Amino acid sequence: MNSQQSGHPTGEGAHALRFAALLATYMQSANLPVPNAVLRLIQGSLSMTDDQAGWIFTSYLAASAITLPVAQWLAGRYGLKLVYQTALAFFALGLLLATLATTPLEFVGARIIQGLASGVLAPLSMAISMETLALEKRAKFGATWTAIVLFGIVSGPSIGGWVGEHFDWRPIFYISLPLSAYIFLVMALLLKEKKAEQRPSFDFFGFGTFTLGLISLQMLLDRGERLDWFASTEICLEALGCALGFYLFAVHVLTAKVHFLNKRLFDDRNFVLSTVIFFAVGFVLLSTMALTSPMLDEILGYPPDTTGFLTIPRGVGLVGAFLLMGRVPERFDRRGFVAAGVALVVYANWLMLGYSPLMDEWPVAVAGAVQGIGIGVLMPSLTKVAFSTLDPALRPEGTGLFNLSRVYGSTLGVAIVQLFFFNNTQAMHSALVSNLTPYRAAALSVPTSLQALEGLNEMITGQAAFIALIGQFKILLVVMLVVSPLVVFLRKPAAAN
Repeated sequence: MNSQQSGHPTGEGAHALRFAALLATYMQSANLPVPNAVLRLIQGSLSMTDDQAGWIFTSYLAASAITLPVAQWLAGRYGLKLVYQTALAFFALGLLLATLATTPLEFVGARIIQGLASGVLAPLSMAISMETLALEKRAKFGATWTAIVLFGIVSGPSIGGWVGEHFDWRPIFYISLPLSAYIFLVMALLLKEKKAEQRPSFDFFGFGTFTLGLISLQMLLDRGERLDWFASTEICLEALGCALGFYLFAVHVLTAKVHFLNKRLFDDRNFVLSTVIFFAVGFVLLSTMALTSPMLDEILGYPPDTTGFLTIPRGVGLVGAFLLMGRVPERFDRRGFVAAGVALVVYANWLMLGYSPLMDEWPVAVAGAVQGIGIGVLMPSLTKVAFSTLDPALRPEGTGLFNLSRVYGSTLGVAIVQLFFFNNTQAMHSALVSNLTPYRAAALSVPTSLQALEGLNEMITGQAAFIALIGQFKILLVVMLVVSPLVVFLRKPAAAN
């Protein structure tokens, strides 16, 4: 279906529509990590505890994971233009509520609204962009769209850091308000309403049970430490919801003839293995960012703009490598690039184990750049391998599941590393303090005034947090090492023959 057949404008109108859709793609992806470099400012302003800070990311990710699978159905049922503009309005509402928040709960609620809208905007922005292109140009457009998503993810913290350092943390959300208004106006003027000719069907039972399991697991991980785990009725209910949701979903997939995950997808070895590796990539990418910024900002005391700028090497490496991979001739076997990408990400995570409180900015910049290059090589190569042997009729569903695996990996990854980070910080703090007996204090001439003891406790807390942080980088290294042997079992893609 070309742009004329679909009722969309051609020429300058099509360019304006595509630009607005791509701007929305960048905006929703950049707003995920944009608070990363100003966490200390947000926490201080809202009296937010360290464990609550993790909700800033997990709430956005989990909310987008809920609406992402149902976005196309909503557009087919109620109309692409209506659903898209509604999502834009909710996204702008979430931005506004974030700037008005005075408590952690209000801020997290605003992030949930942003995430719910983001899960709709991302796939529909791509659909709108594709509609404005001729058929022969659509195949290569997916790489452009993915590059914009990645650029948003890696550039968001640098923007937030600069704005937060020179103004405040609230203006980082104001930036997207005029962008949302511009996109809304372009869509209102140029986008033609489009609904499915027949009322679309959707597996709400499968979607609902999977969502129940995922959200229950997310809540369990986020709130377990605060509520003393299974001593809390809420945590027990969330654990029950998680087990029940995933159990019902598994039974549904195995017994139902039609559901929103086609069982034939799991017959393709390349697709299944690539999806698992892609899950690990999502687990590592955003989790690294969620750990690095607090390390620089809170433990090492870097200003927000420096914290944000240190994400640039990762972004340049990732987007640059991703774009260069698009120029690799088709005759080259992509499995070699997958192996190289995995090796580079593993090496980058290994470099992160050498972080020290005495280091300068260079180790962070180098490790980030290496990881960015590795992921930039890995993602397009993995996509090529995943779909090279898949039945073309299954590719639309496969694309949805493949992208969801990265989102789910990011959601669980951030929650897990945040959980273990705070647990290990407390354990390490206790271990360090246990060695500070009165006799040791006297021998080491440690001052015992209240002010001196507060300073000593702050120093010990910083050391405990840094040791715990290195432990979380080790988790990310292990995740990539666990999935790395899967590369050996990938079949040679047909395109490489």
